[in-house]
Amino acid sequence: MLDLFVSLNLWDSFYGLLSAMMQPIYWVISGLVVLFHRLFTPLFGADSGVTWTLAIVMLTVVIRTALIPLFVKQINSARNMQLMQPKVAELQKKYGHDRERLGQETMKLYKEEGISPMASCLPLFLQMPIFLSLFRVLQGVADNTPRGAFFKGPENRHLVDSLRNSEIFGAGLADRIFPIESFGATQVLGILLVVAMVGVFFVTQLQLMRKNMPPESQTGQAAQMQKMMLYFFPVVYAMSATFIPIGVLVYWLTSNVWTMVQQAILIRNNPAPNTPAFIDWEERMKAKGLDPQEVLRKKAEKRRKTKPAASTSRPVGRQVAATEDGGDEVVEEAPKVVRQQVTRQTVRTTEDGRRIVQRQQPRQQPRSARKKK
Repeated sequence: MLDLFVSLNLWDSFYGLLSAMMQPIYWVISGLVVLFHRLFTPLFGADSGVTWTLAIVMLTVVIRTALIPLFVKQINSARNMQLMQPKVAELQKKYGHDRERLGQETMKLYKEEGISPMASCLPLFLQMPIFLSLFRVLQGVADNTPRGAFFKGPENRHLVDSLRNSEIFGAGLADRIFPIESFGATQVLGILLVVAMVGVFFVTQLQLMRKNMPPESQTGQAAQMQKMMLYFFPVVYAMSATFIPIGVLVYWLTSNVWTMVQQAILIRNNPAPNTPAFIDWEERMKAKGLDPQEVLRKKAEKRRKTKPAASTSRPVGRQVAATEDGGDEVVEEAPKVVRQQVTRQTVRTTEDGRRIVQRQQPRQQPRSARKKK
């Protein structure tokens, strides 16, 4: 009994600390929702479900706009992780018997290539507190226990009542699919939102896998994890969304649509080398009368100029080569931009109608050969 009592006290302390940490996010979320509600009130009315829905959509736009730099870093990190899979596979063959050495060599490879595995997860981690805060704010409205400074207090009582009673297409924004007292507009709209969310997520993942990944990265453990996510996350969406207020589903769907469009723009303008998207980009550059190699060189120079000196672990124009005794030797080398050559070999069509372009990429010389030059 004493152990149970101590455990309950620890849980209460943890919950209290977590609740205190979430209060500033509640304040921001409720403040932005109320701000946009006031902006749209002259157009649709204070108690209109359209007004509250647009307020939630604009909240999503503000949050995702603030996360654009992190999203770009996430896409680039995920892309680079896929491009590194052939080298990771070589390390697995070489050090597969020694898991500790394999981990060390893999992290060393990522560090040399400037890849951060956590960068691909950072935007998701930052969005989770926001998502949970919006869920808690709307849940508080539905349960008549307001959260967030802009919904608390007698002076804001009319806002709580307005949001709790607001409807869009007959479905309450604070209502959920389950529990079902009677099947109606809330359940219909909720199911449509879940289907739309799953569809948008599926298209986004296929867009990344088919357009912005080279053929050699379509195999290996990372590729298998990507495919598992393609079918696993829709199931998670469908199961969790049934207990989430309609207003949070609106936020979730808007965020997924934003991700799909933002990723499409990024893939179109900055595709990974040796991918179908890269070949399309090259053809567009040539159609405009531009030299793709010159465009890549200018982009590389621009990134090098804007990159802070403190973020690089070695000077520009130098390479660190491993010596025979295990030490490092600095090799002076003029800065240059190496462009991967992509040539079309064959185009074949699979049974499901997908066109697969097989390309040949020149093999890079080993570091020792480059050092002798």
